Amino acid sequence: MKLDEIDKRILSVLQRDGRIQNVELAREVGLSPSPCLRRVKLLEDAGIIDRYVAVLNPVKAGLPLSLFARVWLTAQDAETIDHFMAAMKKLPQVMECYIMLGESDALLRVAVSDLDDYRQFQSTHLTKVNGIQNVKTDVPSQVVKQTYALPLR
Repeated sequence: MKLDEIDKRILSVLQRDGRIQNVELAREVGLSPSPCLRRVKLLEDAGIIDRYVAVLNPVKAGLPLSLFARVWLTAQDAETIDHFMAAMKKLPQVMECYIMLGESDALLRVAVSDLDDYRQFQSTHLTKVNGIQNVKTDVPSQVVKQTYALPLR
C-alpha cells in the first residue's frame, strides 16, 4: 500500500493520540468522518497500523531504569540465535531486542526498578542457558529524546 499525504497525516495524528475520536481525526486531517474511518480501516487491514497501545510513564509504573545490554552469543549458528530470540521474547523486562551486525551479536533495552533488580535479571536470564557468552551493560545518564512516532514525510 502506497501512503499518500492524507494517510501520512492520519498516521501522524494517530501516533500522537491513538485514542482520538474519528470526528476529531477527520477534522484535523481535512476529511469528513466516513472517508477518514475508511482510510483508518484500510491502514489497519494493510498492517501499517500494527496495534494501539498505552505508553506508560516508567517512573510512575515503578520501572524508572532502562539499561542497554550488548550481548555476545556462545555461537553464531541458527539454533543458538533462535534459542536466544525465543528466550528474550518471553522476558517482560526486555523492552527491545535487536540482532546486530557488528561487534556484538544482540542489543537489549531492559526496564527494571533499580540496579539490584537488573543484577538479579542478568544473573538469572542473561546466561549460557540462553546461549549467551558475554554481556556488557551500558547505563544511560540522561534521556535526551524518546519517541515511538515514525517520521512520516
